[in-house]
Amino acid sequence: MTATLFELGPFKISFVNILVVFGIYFSAFVLKRLIMRMTYGYIKSKGITLGSRQTSWLNLVGQSFYLLALYLSVISFKFNNSGITFRDFLKYKIVDDDAFKLDFFNILVIISVFFAAKISVNVIRLVIAKRLKRRKNYSLATEFVYVQLSKYVIYLFAIIIWFKILGVDLTILLTGSAALLVGLGLGLQDVFKDIISGIVLLFEGNIRVGDIVEVSASSTSSKNTGEHMVVKILKINIRTTEIETRDGNILFIPNTRLTQDIIENWSHGSEKSRFKIEVTVNYGANTELIMNLLERAAMSHPCVNKNEQIIVRLAKFGDNGLEFELLFWADQSWDINNYRSEIRLEINRLFEENSIEIPYPKRSVELINK
Repeated sequence: MTATLFELGPFKISFVNILVVFGIYFSAFVLKRLIMRMTYGYIKSKGITLGSRQTSWLNLVGQSFYLLALYLSVISFKFNNSGITFRDFLKYKIVDDDAFKLDFFNILVIISVFFAAKISVNVIRLVIAKRLKRRKNYSLATEFVYVQLSKYVIYLFAIIIWFKILGVDLTILLTGSAALLVGLGLGLQDVFKDIISGIVLLFEGNIRVGDIVEVSASSTSSKNTGEHMVVKILKINIRTTEIETRDGNILFIPNTRLTQDIIENWSHGSEKSRFKIEVTVNYGANTELIMNLLERAAMSHPCVNKNEQIIVRLAKFGDNGLEFELLFWADQSWDINNYRSEIRLEINRLFEENSIEIPYPKRSVELINK
């Protein structure tokens, strides 16, 4: 159990050391989950709604468990390495070359920078939320844009700091790899387009988180169907946008789809839009009665705007009957398809009451005996 399996820097690692480290991290994981569950359970029982500020503070507390576990793991190595201090561990050279040097202190600093970046993102989120909520025109979408941009800047600086810690000269690296970067640029040009489009979406604000937009179905599939679908914007990432369909499906589409295609944003501009329901009846039916019934069906729905004119018109003489169009105004709601369904049900009920039949295609088959 205490026999040396391998060496980690100046420390001799045995099976007992591995068990202790595993136990420390497992305890940190369980303790974090337990405390977080108890905290959220208490908050839920009291009916408290957490804002972004409180959630960020809880995330900071959760991340501190793993930092403590890292320190305790290194300290636990002294179990069978009594003559070696924590400072000796940090100064141990993993790579000792004239061009490149790396010790455990560098690794610890890199890990610390990573956690500091995550903590900074949460702190920035708290500051931004606090400042924006003071404004009268506060919106969650605006907060999301500022947080995302801050996150990209913080992680960019973190990467630069990592290179500085490792002693890598970025100027030489970029100059020496110019040809490689050109090749990558040509091979990953679609990726770069999506990244630039993501930055444009965040800065312009034409499409924001929470908006309901109508996009081409070809934007969400490889087939160019020419149809449109209504989706909700959940999250705008650096390369892709996360959307939700009316079926509850979560899709990820490239950002270029939202910057290059024609997009109708239901959450901007006028809150009302005109919708259409098509109905076919038999030839010879009372057209005046049908037009009155269609108008009554639309007027009966509470979500139809009564201040706008409801139009019923005979669209054309179809193959199976007279084709009417019912045009009405309503809010550009996520549930507009449900509204259409409810109006169609009312139309069907009124038609049954007045003995009006909706035709369906009929085919005659003639059998010839030879």
